[in-house]
Order: sequence, then C-alpha cells, then structure tokens
Amino acid sequence: MTSPVRLVTDVERRARMARRHGIAPLHRVADPVAATRAMTVLHSTEPPTPYLSIHARVNGVTRADVDRALYDDRTLVKQLAMRRTLFVFPRDLLPAAWGSASERVAGIEGRRIAKDVEKAGIAPDGGAWLVAARARVLAHLDDHPDGIAAGDLRVLFPELSTPVAVSAGSTWNHTRLLTHLGLTADLVRGRNGGHWRISRPVWVPMEQWLGERPVPASHDEGYAELVGRWLRTFGPGTETDVVWWLGATKGAVRRALADLGAVTVSLESGETGWLLPDDLEPEPAVEPWAALLPVLDPTLMGWKQRDWYLDPAHVPYLFDTNGNGGTTAWVDGRVVGCYVQDAEGEVHVVLREDPGAEARAALDTEAERLTGWLAGESVNSVYASRQMREARLP
Repeated sequence: MTSPVRLVTDVERRARMARRHGIAPLHRVADPVAATRAMTVLHSTEPPTPYLSIHARVNGVTRADVDRALYDDRTLVKQLAMRRTLFVFPRDLLPAAWGSASERVAGIEGRRIAKDVEKAGIAPDGGAWLVAARARVLAHLDDHPDGIAAGDLRVLFPELSTPVAVSAGSTWNHTRLLTHLGLTADLVRGRNGGHWRISRPVWVPMEQWLGERPVPASHDEGYAELVGRWLRTFGPGTETDVVWWLGATKGAVRRALADLGAVTVSLESGETGWLLPDDLEPEPAVEPWAALLPVLDPTLMGWKQRDWYLDPAHVPYLFDTNGNGGTTAWVDGRVVGCYVQDAEGEVHVVLREDPGAEARAALDTEAERLTGWLAGESVNSVYASRQMREARLP
C-alpha cells in the first residue's frame, strides 16, 4: 500500500454523497435504472424500499415506471447477494454477483440447509437431499417456464415443504429452497403477485426471464467489478467498509483493490480510505440540501463506519438492535432524524437535532413531496427504529 495521495475531508465526502447518490434535489437522476446505477444496487429486503429509494432520487417517477424496469424491460433484476441480502441489481452487474457474492452465500446457505435437513431427520444425507430437491423443482419448471409461486410449490411437492425447526421459535420451509435456487441464478423473482408494498413473486427460470443466460464472472473478476462499482458510489471508504458491505473476506477485498489499482487517501478520522485511480479529483462543494430516505436505503447502509454522517448517539434511536436502519432525514449529508406517517398517510419529520430554520423548511418540502407521491398509502416496516416507534402519530 502506497502513501495516501491526499486528504479527503468529511465535508468533501458528504459532497460526493450528494452528487453520486442523486439525493440532493438539484442532483437527482433521470430514471429508475440511473438511480440504481448511482447506488450500485438498491436494498430490496422490504418490497417498498426500492420504490421509495428511487423516488428519493428521481423527479416525477411513478410506481409504474419502477414496475416497467423490473418486470417489462427487465433492466433491473432482484438478486440475493452480499450479506444474504436481497438487492435490485442493474442487469449488467448480475454476472459479477453470480460469480462472487451470490456464490459465496449459496455455499454457506447450502451447507446450512443440508445440516438442518439431517438434524430434522428428513434425510441422512442433507447434501444429497438438497441436490435432488433442486433438480425436482427445476425439472418441473422445464415444463412450466412461466414460473411457480411459493404456494404452488408447497402443493406440488409437499415433501419439500416440511417445516424444519432450526432454533427455538424459528423454522424454515420450501421458501429456503427457492432462495437457494435464486442464489445460484437458476431461478429469479419474476412478477409480483401483489401490490408494490408486499412480496408475492413468481419464481421463473433465470434464462427464461432474461432471454439469455449470461455467464457468471470468475470469482476474482466478480469481486473486482463489485468493489469497483462500490468505490465509484461510496468511495472513499475504508477496507472495513468494503468488507462489511460485500460480506466477503479481507483477502477477497484486498485482491479486488489490487486488481483495480485502487489508490489510498487519508480520511479526517485518521484512517485510510480507497478511491479508484481515475477518481481522485477534489469534489466541489454543493448547495444546501435535504432528503428523506426509506428503511434500509443504500445511502444509510453503504458504510460500516458512519461517524462522518451519523452521530453515534443517534444510532440506538435510528437503527434496530440488529443494525437495520429505519427511515432517515438528512441535511447536507448528515442524518438529523427520521420520518413517520400519520393515519392519513401524511409524512412528518421527527428530528433528533435542530438543523436550523432553513433546513427544517427544506425537510418539510421533502415531506410534502413524499406525502404527495404516497397518495394516502401507508408504508409499514418490520425494521421500524426506536425513534419511528416512539413517534407514531394518531
């Protein structure tokens, strides 16, 4: 590792965030695909999050626009990958994930399924059971290429749907088998059988959904591509940040940084950050801005080390105990609170610190914009933060 080429201050990092992430109102992007590319990927653990993340970054976007990209044009595709998290990917980034992050999680998940099958007494060889179960589902879809819903799988193959206790109060069933088939890119979550706030996907063969079967990247090429995209979106970041976001080993991250020719910079925290070699120019300042971001938005969840944009004292109020971030209110690249909805669906900002009168007015403008877009629909979350729960409105 060579000496850092320059200092990147926290103010500059926040300016990069404002532009790169498309969340400052004057720097919003053109469409759902551009919003997803801006963030590398979008979190999709909860169905509404991609819609809300895109709305935060695109003026005038509609839910139909997002559906079109996901289900008609298929320029955006849902894929389980880093940290066993479901993301919306730009289509061209899928091969990188299949050969690296998704492959890693598939191996871990496959071993867990095999172990649980043996523990539950379903089969003496859990690995063989998994191979056979996967083959039966895929054989069925050879004759039914339009896909299968999870409930249909339960009816067709009840022997694959036996609930398995994995711990006290926790079970899994056939949906975990579908998840594994998704990790290995044999299946993909196709059209949603419900509205935009719930998830009832039809599982479709990947080749059928895409009209082709792109070849997975090699292990090292895949990680290098993912890390390169991350640096373009989130850089500069530390090795700790990249390892956490990628859900990979330090060795994999270090190889990717070397393959990319990534360059070190000094951060205001005193740590070493990384940037791509063609992305070293200082970032100009940005105008004052405000934004409201949904649960698990990728801007909030992009870094492991967050002190430069999030006061550590706010973390217990804005994250749940498992580290999942709730809704957030932002001013000039710092988190200052969250937002909630009342019974009529109106959005209200709940502050944890006072950003000043002009910033409060800007946040109110964003609350009005989001209220209008939601048009009375309420968005609930299993990841509601303490601040969100305590601020629930009648």
